[in-house]
Amino acid sequence: MHRFFVDGINSQGDNIIITGDDVNHIKNVLRLKSGDEILVGDGNGMDYQCRIEDIAQDIVTANIVDVFKNAAELPVKITLFQGMPKSDKLELIIQKAVELGAYEIVPVLTKRTVVKIDDKKAGKKIDRYKGIAESAGKQSGRGIIPEVKPFMTFKQAIEYAKTLDMNLIPYEEAKGIEYSREVIKDIKGKKTLGIFIGPEGGFAKEEVDMAIAMGAKCITLGNRILRTETAGLAVLSIIMFELDE
Repeated sequence: MHRFFVDGINSQGDNIIITGDDVNHIKNVLRLKSGDEILVGDGNGMDYQCRIEDIAQDIVTANIVDVFKNAAELPVKITLFQGMPKSDKLELIIQKAVELGAYEIVPVLTKRTVVKIDDKKAGKKIDRYKGIAESAGKQSGRGIIPEVKPFMTFKQAIEYAKTLDMNLIPYEEAKGIEYSREVIKDIKGKKTLGIFIGPEGGFAKEEVDMAIAMGAKCITLGNRILRTETAGLAVLSIIMFELDE
């Protein structure tokens, strides 16, 4: 069943009004008709099973058939602090992180970040990243649209991470795999979690020290060296399997 998001849904009403780009997608791409059923999320974890009533020029009206809580969200809200990689790797990371359950993604400019972000173009980049997150959220059946935050420096990311219940930072000098397994188990019961992933070349030692001083726990991901576009997704996969209910 095709999925859409609509903010400000009145669950007491009988209809949902869909506007914007989704109207064209419904009419001309999916070629849906009156009587077809769709799923509409409110962006806050509730899903509405609907039946299309009318498709007009700029508006689609759908009748609410059923309302239920979305089951795709993890019990902990995960923030992925991703060291800004080269090329368009971040687009892939955002897409897959959303599929694996990330609550929000923060692009982080670290000491070893090679990419230079033009302030004039930063907003357009974030808008594109948000579009990728929304598309991935629809495809993977998420109950929310994960947010992509504006670019942060490493120090800004650390300050933001202080508001979270727990933080992890994969690092090659971390303790053994058994310690890391215990750390992952400790996530249960937490409401918020941060994951720090370095860019190509990893974090500088002083950045790791800063994260540890803030309270982040160093973990290992095993005996293999993972690329920046793989490491965060590996951690998210492990956590998803451990916490999914």
